[in-house]
Amino acid sequence: MAKEKFAPAELNDDQLGIELQTREREYQQMKFDHAAKGIANPMELRDLRRDIARIHTETRRREMVTMTPEQLQMRSKIRARRRRQK
Repeated sequence: MAKEKFAPAELNDDQLGIELQTREREYQQMKFDHAAKGIANPMELRDLRRDIARIHTETRRREMVTMTPEQLQMRSKIRARRRRQK
């Protein structure tokens, strides 16, 4: 039976923050356990890292939706670098 894929888009902002803290804590503990004595399935570390990245991506997507057009224009590193050179 395959593991169900984590979908952070279905959670609200508060739940997303709690889920991020929970998964990061679980990842740190699992990483420590793996270094100390080894865990049965080391692929779980990868799955947790990817879930954490999915949460960060969803959080950033939500931030960008609320940005004004001026803020979106200013976020480009290339444009900022060009402005500094002038």
